[in-house]
Amino acid sequence: MADPFPRKGRDLRLDFFRGLSLFFIFIDHIPNNFLGWFTLHSIAFSDAAEVFIFISGYTAALVYGRSLRQHGALLASAQIYRRVWQLYVAHVFLFMIFIAEISYAVLAVHNPMYTEELRVGDFLQEPHIAIIKALMLQFQPAFLDILPLYIVLLGVFPLVLLALERGPLWALLPSAALYALVLRHGWSLPAYPATNVWFFNPLAWQFLFVIGASAGHARVSGNWPFPRGPWLSPLAVALTGFLVIVNLSWLIHGLWDPFPALLAKPLLHYTIDKTNLAPLRIVNFLALALATVHFVRPDSAFLRWRAAYPVILCGQHSLYIFCLGIVLAFCGHFVLTEFYAALPMQILVNLVGFALMIGTAALLAWYKAASAAGPARSSAPATPSE
Repeated sequence: MADPFPRKGRDLRLDFFRGLSLFFIFIDHIPNNFLGWFTLHSIAFSDAAEVFIFISGYTAALVYGRSLRQHGALLASAQIYRRVWQLYVAHVFLFMIFIAEISYAVLAVHNPMYTEELRVGDFLQEPHIAIIKALMLQFQPAFLDILPLYIVLLGVFPLVLLALERGPLWALLPSAALYALVLRHGWSLPAYPATNVWFFNPLAWQFLFVIGASAGHARVSGNWPFPRGPWLSPLAVALTGFLVIVNLSWLIHGLWDPFPALLAKPLLHYTIDKTNLAPLRIVNFLALALATVHFVRPDSAFLRWRAAYPVILCGQHSLYIFCLGIVLAFCGHFVLTEFYAALPMQILVNLVGFALMIGTAALLAWYKAASAAGPARSSAPATPSE
């Protein structure tokens, strides 16, 4: 099996699937959204969170690995922490907007359900403590738990990157060992209130991030760290298909009890815990990723289709679109809860959300292109038409 990722050029698959995961996150964050039946978690034991973290690790190693080789460890680390700061500022800004949204909703409709459902009650009861905990990333309302995870993972990434430079096993083996210890001993990071822990445990999710980083770094080093062989893709496709059938049987069983839920007892014995990234979730995601790579090549025609462009555009501006999607998801939840929740309104809410996300991504792309063209135009000699 050849390396599944190109050594040169931009891989539009990363942008496409990252953009798709942002749409899935928006959909899944609206409770009782009918489109939730068509997102990843409906057919797999993993969901958009795994996609987001894996691709984040992949692109981080690709971008900062090249910087490390061209400019050295000091500048590469400085660039990483610049990005950490951007993520932190975005998280704090998003946190304040999110709290304001919920506060307005509670005041407008006198419905305290939102404070409990979205885990912001403690902030409204003791804001002087909660705001400090929020700045320390320990207070994480619902929907606002994946950016803190990404901040922590990127914060320790300079060490991972240096380990990858020595060889992929220098990063993968310690990461796997830490993951195994977390599963064995239940280690976690404390959150606020005191009885809580991080919903996405960084000590566990770092393993998927490092796997993604190892794959991304291979584009820099040429050292592919994972098994090869003609058997691998068929195995991944078969395993993915099998787990889709199992997952769908559970879904149908939930709707109609007489239908058997395949392998429910043995699989549930090991749990499908999202907080500590249960092994079944990793296995399912990696099988799905390999199956996807098998069928979707870097030069796949659909990546150049006009219909794929908006998704790719959102994936290229993922931080902004993620934050916007969180804000829009609560707005959609509020509209469906307080006004009208029938299928036509759900369709409208989803379409409006998609349009705003795509429109924002297009605006950001236009601004970036215009800013890049500005200095070039100003430095070029004037022509009669100018």
